[in-house]
Amino acid sequence: MRIAFYAPLKSLNHPVASGDRQMARALVKALERGGHSVELASELRFYLREPESKSFDALKIEARAEAARLARLWDRDGKPDLWFTYHPYYKAPDLIGPELASAFAVPYVTAEASYSRRRNAGLWADAQALVARAVEQAALNICFTQRDRQGLADAIPDAALGMLSPFIDTSAFRETPTRGCPTRLVAVAMMRPGDKLESYHMLAQALGSIGHLPWTISVVGDGPAREEVKAQFAGLPADRIEWLGAIEPAAVPDVLYGGGIYVWPGFGEAYGIAYLEAQAAGLPVVAQDIAGVPEVVRDGQTGFLTPSGDVAAFASAIERLLTRNDERTIMAAEARRFTLEERSLAAAAARLTELLAKIPVS
Repeated sequence: MRIAFYAPLKSLNHPVASGDRQMARALVKALERGGHSVELASELRFYLREPESKSFDALKIEARAEAARLARLWDRDGKPDLWFTYHPYYKAPDLIGPELASAFAVPYVTAEASYSRRRNAGLWADAQALVARAVEQAALNICFTQRDRQGLADAIPDAALGMLSPFIDTSAFRETPTRGCPTRLVAVAMMRPGDKLESYHMLAQALGSIGHLPWTISVVGDGPAREEVKAQFAGLPADRIEWLGAIEPAAVPDVLYGGGIYVWPGFGEAYGIAYLEAQAAGLPVVAQDIAGVPEVVRDGQTGFLTPSGDVAAFASAIERLLTRNDERTIMAAEARRFTLEERSLAAAAARLTELLAKIPVS
């Protein structure tokens, strides 16, 4: 099929790296691997940082102009077989695809759409109504987590839903890893207020309680909360912490290969691509049993998921892997097998082919 792809939150070509951009690119690769021709329909970013009506109105005008541009293009060159929107939610609804798909009788598909009733207030309620209409219109809404699936099912009972497990492009991890340092911990995360800062705070607390063990940690990440993050770790020995800052995505595998355990509490994680990357590199994970993390980490097999907010349990899980090298080695091998075999582009391409084959295309 010829597929028009759109990511309202962040284009494939956006200059700032993020999990959203990474997953959008991975989806395009998986669709292409399945034999489809994928074209970037638009680079218009429809993102509302705050519920402010002036910005909302301005973005809607831009979206109408972009839809008109694409309509002229389709009239001239022919319409695509399918429209595919990645990650529409209350701050980034799709105001281009539904209108065009309806006007040109093109099947409309979403991936990782989300709906949260607690956002139904003020302007966010208006934005969510747009998401709900798009989801209801869609021939298929592809969900990455059971939490997102349930949220859509509860809010839009007639929505057509399908599941696709979170995945990554594992090509950078195909080489058999050299033996990393088993006591080297690794964390990869942006430094920003909110959930990320809360996770850094919990991580620092946990490490402070296991100072008697010979761990070191490499931290990859930067952002506006950099100073607050470093302040959380101020009570820990400076020579145990390697602050790597923001690095190119291509350099992340080498950092992971050098470690032994991936540690990240995961407050607010939709699922966490970094967890899959760590496991692909052969690192068992210590995280919380929270949000979408259980979708990408198998508790007791590829790592440990501890109760939400329980610092002692989180620290204890790290200690267990630091002191039981045989268990860590077994988990490391299973983590790598799980990701390379079950969460790869090939696996995602096969599942997408199965899902899209059920959609009638004119």
